Amino acid sequence: MDWGLMSLLPLVATLVIAFLSRSALIAMLVGTFAGTLMIGSAPGVGLNELFQSSLGNPDFIWICEIVLLIGVLFELFRQSGVLSALARRFSAARGDRRKVELSAWAMGFVIVDDYFSPLLTGAVMRPMSDRALIPREKLAFILDSTTASVCILVPFTAWGAYVSSLIAAQGGPVGSVEEGLAVFIGAIPYNFYPILLILFTLLVAAGVVPDFGPMKRAERRAASTGAVLRPGGRPLSSDADAVDPDHVPDVPPSLLLELLLPILLLFAVGTWSLVATGSVRIVEAFLLADTWLVLVFAVRGRFARVADVGDVIVNGARNVAAALLIVALAYSLNAVTAQLGAADVIIAHFADDLTPNTLVALAFLLTAAISFATGTSWGAYALMLPVTLPLAFEFTGGELAPLVHQAVAAVAGGGIFGDHSSPVSDTTVLSSVGAGSDHIDHVVTQLPYAMLIAALTLLAYAFL
Repeated sequence: MDWGLMSLLPLVATLVIAFLSRSALIAMLVGTFAGTLMIGSAPGVGLNELFQSSLGNPDFIWICEIVLLIGVLFELFRQSGVLSALARRFSAARGDRRKVELSAWAMGFVIVDDYFSPLLTGAVMRPMSDRALIPREKLAFILDSTTASVCILVPFTAWGAYVSSLIAAQGGPVGSVEEGLAVFIGAIPYNFYPILLILFTLLVAAGVVPDFGPMKRAERRAASTGAVLRPGGRPLSSDADAVDPDHVPDVPPSLLLELLLPILLLFAVGTWSLVATGSVRIVEAFLLADTWLVLVFAVRGRFARVADVGDVIVNGARNVAAALLIVALAYSLNAVTAQLGAADVIIAHFADDLTPNTLVALAFLLTAAISFATGTSWGAYALMLPVTLPLAFEFTGGELAPLVHQAVAAVAGGGIFGDHSSPVSDTTVLSSVGAGSDHIDHVVTQLPYAMLIAALTLLAYAFL
């Protein structure tokens, strides 16, 4: 059945229920169930079939491995006492909140990966952020704004290679992936959304731009009550409640062996794999860091018996169980939305309005809508570049004129909007995990900022 614009109903229902109930799990479950009914599946049976088809794939298993390994890493950090020691040192150094926020922002440029960055930066910065009474929503916003936004502006990453290959696949004057990469690089100066978002986040972190909307209320709560989480909020990683700055374990923690070296291992494996293979081996990096800490624990006598290792793994998995459920439901909701053809409906509804004057702005708007609805920027790129580039080539007579670079930039930036703001985006979920934030609180406080930058981007494209 062709549902037309009604194919967006599962996503709309999810968003409305999530914002009203502040329960991402219930909202996604209702939206997914509604989607299975719309595609004609029997109640219960359709949900089971959807879970099997959408979760039985390498991508979902891969992200589950990452989340579980980061959960184990947090648990090892917690049991070693390094998070408490780090909080004590930060307190003694009298670091202010601006330094913490700026440090979290800067780390996004060091760790150029949309999964690796929020998890590692969150693990390092969260104890300092809590000590400075920075609401978890603010930390999640900083993490989320410096992940995919940075990746799409760096040509020699998996993002650059992927978009370049899509550009080359459209033919026209682009005959190879290398030429596609040249077009991608030429589009970077026009990629206004991630550029403006990164600058905006810097100004917010520095205190130049005041917080507004739900984020301002979160800041007031933290300042007046000391609560970095909203009362009743459900953080996607729960280890922070166990971080006591005054707690010193029986075996004093070693910041060198149990914090600095694991982080250096993460950096080393990430950097080496990026240079050697063109992509960051995130699972291998976290697995090596976890293994290192287990060995250090064994040598330093932190494990009384072998079963203690299993307890660490179980506790680490328990801490991120909510995140795994949300990721699973996000994948399922994305799958049912794709079966309903929501992205195709969005494209078809607006395609007739594309002209040389409106091409760039509408390309950004449509890609943003698709990526927000599906939670994936890469999927939005695969849908929109085959539509946008041929039109741009037709308007330029097959030449690589500025309109082509602007069109590529608009699609690239539109995908980042959804990746940054959609509640069903995996990087948005991982930012909530890294910050230890309630997921819907993160989405609600961040969305006005994302909408503001999207509006400024549309305005900039209108005056090109």
